[in-house]
Amino acid sequence: MRERRTVQEARRVREFAAFSAGAGGRLLRTATLLTAETAQDNPRARRLLTHALAHTYACWDRLRGEDPYNHARECLAVRFARGTWYRYGGLPFGRSRARPAGPLAVLSPQQRLVLVLRLHEGVAEEQVAALLGLPPDRIHLIVDRATTLLLHPPRGPAPARVSAKAATS
Repeated sequence: MRERRTVQEARRVREFAAFSAGAGGRLLRTATLLTAETAQDNPRARRLLTHALAHTYACWDRLRGEDPYNHARECLAVRFARGTWYRYGGLPFGRSRARPAGPLAVLSPQQRLVLVLRLHEGVAEEQVAALLGLPPDRIHLIVDRATTLLLHPPRGPAPARVSAKAATS
């Protein structure tokens, strides 16, 4: 009995190692886009990926017939959605975190989540809506607004006019 369990555990470890080696890079890219960090400096994305892979490993035996990549991606999305307030929201006593500098930094966390799932990952609107508990029409609207915001970013404040004084001669 003990030998059988050891063999099953070794098989599980090999299967998960192969999965994480194959899917880890793409999942890291997805996490980096979600957190709006740069690819060179992405500690929050790495932490998010680590938690998602740990949860996937814990559920590995129960994933019979399911795609482990879909499960890991859902864990990534749900963990990001739940932790958004603490990572990007206001902190007490006037402290705030630095603004992310990635390509999707102009978007809100919800817009980033929906846009990454829809456009980068290719998940259907209905599946994203079910995952986030929103109607599919709302998902479509969020994608439209986010792409518009990315294609036409808001302008900064207008430069202050400097009044030229007339020179006396």
